[in-house]
Amino acid sequence: MRVLADPFTVAAPSGARIRGRLRLDSADDEVLRLVGEHLGRHQRADLAARVRIGQLRAQDARRAERKKKLTAVSSSRWAGAMTRASEDQYQLSMRCLYDERAGLSRVIRTIEKRLAVPCGQREGKVRGYADQAERCEKQRRLQVLKARRTVVERRIEQGRPSIVDGGRRLARLRHNLADARLSEAEWRRRWEAARLFLTADGESGAPHGNYTITVDPADGSVTLALPQPLRHLANAPRGRYRLSCAVSFHHRRAEWLDRVTVHRAVRYDVVFDPVRQRWYLDASWGAETAVLPSPEEIRAWGERLLAVDLNADHLAVCVLDQHGNPVGEPVTVPLVLTGSATTRDGRLRAAISHLIALSKEHGCVGIAIENLGFTGARTTGRETMGRGRRGKAFRRTVAGIPTARFRERLRAMAHHQGLVVVAVDPAYTSRWGGQHWQKPLEKQSKTIATRHHGAAVAIGRRALGHGVRRRPGVTAHHQRMVERRATGQAVSLPRGCGTASPPRTAGTPKPGGKTRLCRGDQLALFPDLEDRSRGHRTIHPDNSELANIGQRR
Repeated sequence: MRVLADPFTVAAPSGARIRGRLRLDSADDEVLRLVGEHLGRHQRADLAARVRIGQLRAQDARRAERKKKLTAVSSSRWAGAMTRASEDQYQLSMRCLYDERAGLSRVIRTIEKRLAVPCGQREGKVRGYADQAERCEKQRRLQVLKARRTVVERRIEQGRPSIVDGGRRLARLRHNLADARLSEAEWRRRWEAARLFLTADGESGAPHGNYTITVDPADGSVTLALPQPLRHLANAPRGRYRLSCAVSFHHRRAEWLDRVTVHRAVRYDVVFDPVRQRWYLDASWGAETAVLPSPEEIRAWGERLLAVDLNADHLAVCVLDQHGNPVGEPVTVPLVLTGSATTRDGRLRAAISHLIALSKEHGCVGIAIENLGFTGARTTGRETMGRGRRGKAFRRTVAGIPTARFRERLRAMAHHQGLVVVAVDPAYTSRWGGQHWQKPLEKQSKTIATRHHGAAVAIGRRALGHGVRRRPGVTAHHQRMVERRATGQAVSLPRGCGTASPPRTAGTPKPGGKTRLCRGDQLALFPDLEDRSRGHRTIHPDNSELANIGQRR
């Protein structure tokens, strides 16, 4: 059994992003397209220059030189936004190269282990391939993977990642338009929209937090500074262009107003959706670092937790008290992730809203989830998750579980409702939860409980610092007292002769063949020690021996 990682509190969101629609006329649409294409062309040139420089320290990336060159064709603030975007894109691409190298190395190690085992045999937990044909294909696959890793390592050494402005997926789609059911004109509109650059970084002290793109909180009017070659299109003073429409933010509007009224930095992005033919304005800003309670503090406070087990088509939910006991009935929240990306995201948000409502209803201080990523599973895939039709179906199910999106959405939505998210190690939760908690849940709630509900209890207990397994001798649920310790064990304490026996519970071992207390055990002043050790009496006391003279047999 591998060593389990300690539970931890998921960090609060580092920022916020809201969106408002821009209802532009034809003149505004034309101006925004010209500005976006002009800035996008120069930003791509700056990104290429940054890639040619290679992986160096930040002070050696010649950012001041590149910014001075861009200022001549735009403005100082536009140039600063373009150079920052180039640096962020470059660093992200380098991290992707590191992740790709780690994934390729993981697959290569797995295949080499299986190739070292003869066909049809098993050495420990490593199983060889079924036949020589499959083994031969895996040897070819191994050579391909090693060649890919060599290319990735060379790029990392040179510091020159491969970047496609607009997205590699959209670029490859150009050669498969028939399969994607797109015309060349539709693909061209999407490609051009993805390569527009209309991003303005915020600046504290500037008018309403941003000088390049300014939104007036009073009436929602939007103005932007035009690049130097397009100043002839200005319809406002100082080379600016005012849009004919206003923007309105509804979600988190109060937070946005708190920043722009005191001129704190707010970043704006103008985005065009080619499918809906709509323009949007996104506002984003950084949030202050929040100090969240640790799992040890939550346990010390004696608060409840809502434990959630994420599955492909539903969420298994259980409420746990401070001792790790399930409270109430287990809940199943359906999770249907089909349809378009917008539909899937909306259904995921609805499921998370249901979880937050359950937490508020039962007085929970936070939500416990598994720290899932499926990085290794998705990388090794066929080598470790089965083969054939059944293995393919299982891998498809794992790939369809939105682990990262669920974690990020839950983190943000729970933080705004004053809830914390505790992540635990996912090892053995389903196995131990089904083994130790499925039947107790059915007996307690008088409903059908699945192994996923047992896994939810295991997740919550691990988040509270308790062990998952139910130890032998743990006292059962009392009929009158709801609160009890589930992690302790019943211990037989020594008692004096003639005292009453302690109340028997389901976990208390039976002493010998004795089934009930004798009247003589409670009434004898001088009981026979030998008879007491055997657990029964053969001679009843006389009336003169009774402790209470008024009692009669």
